[in-house]
Amino acid sequence: MDFTKQTVGVVGSGSWATAMIKMLGDNDVDKSIYWWVRNRETADYIRIYKHNPNYLSAITVKIPKRNIHADVRTVIAHSDIVILNTPAAFLKDALKGITSEMLQGKVIVSAIKGIVPDENQIVGDYLQERYNIPISNIAVIGGPCHAEEVSLEKLSYLTVASQNMDVAVAVASLIGTRYIKTNVSDDIYGTEYAAVLKNIYAVAGGICHGIGFGDNFQAVLVSNAIREMADFVNTVHPIKRDIKESAYLGDLLVTAYSQFSRNRNFGNMVGKGYSVKSAQLEMNMVAEGYYASNCIQQICTEYGIELPICNAVYNVLYQNQSPVLEMKALAEKLT
Repeated sequence: MDFTKQTVGVVGSGSWATAMIKMLGDNDVDKSIYWWVRNRETADYIRIYKHNPNYLSAITVKIPKRNIHADVRTVIAHSDIVILNTPAAFLKDALKGITSEMLQGKVIVSAIKGIVPDENQIVGDYLQERYNIPISNIAVIGGPCHAEEVSLEKLSYLTVASQNMDVAVAVASLIGTRYIKTNVSDDIYGTEYAAVLKNIYAVAGGICHGIGFGDNFQAVLVSNAIREMADFVNTVHPIKRDIKESAYLGDLLVTAYSQFSRNRNFGNMVGKGYSVKSAQLEMNMVAEGYYASNCIQQICTEYGIELPICNAVYNVLYQNQSPVLEMKALAEKLT
């Protein structure tokens, strides 16, 4: 595939998708950018005012108004590289009406840090099975990177993973800016699973904060979490990897500790006594860790993996167990 003068399409209109539009717009590589915005009224607003009224509204959108569409088919048809940037739970709805034929020959990039719930698959596997996309045409974008800091142009790092290094390098070259540094990796499965797991661990950290555990315990929780993550990814996809790299440990740390972490905030509300449903309603953004918790539990059962922190979060979110009692029991298992 010729990666010169590419057309890039972003599918999604939340905070992370809006941050991605900013990165692409601030990048100096010659390209065209298309953007799918779910709501037609929002798309019309962005065309006129050059801002997303719902997310990161301080960002000025630097793409032609004719390239902003509420029809996903139009964006995909024009794009050589398609960046999927919706919550995993809404991916199938976003791609409704899209056929395998419409995606053939394109590079498909997942910036989604979650699992497709009904299929219980990471996005890369879902794309291969549902749309027959070759693994060589799939890439994954991993953190550590929060959309809010991108909007403020705070120095951030992203990892682009693909088994096709030409694809990884090409995608990385499109999103790098003076405030976004990029790395490339061939560990597409480990990068994607780590992005899913860190959301569950951030929920755990939030629950523990909500019930009154302090920073000392949080440090123990996170150090145990990275070991759990290593056990999981090395079982599900055993290759040589360094779990201390930014795509794994770095993404876990920022999601577990940052004030911008929606998963930590969601867990904090649950720990303070909100029901799961009320915490979800209170938030304006999707906490991927909620959906991921159920999916990872099923995968652990399939592979015979024991993850105490993930188990505790699952018991609180899906088995209606007391956050206080569950986390106190977890505390006895950590080292």
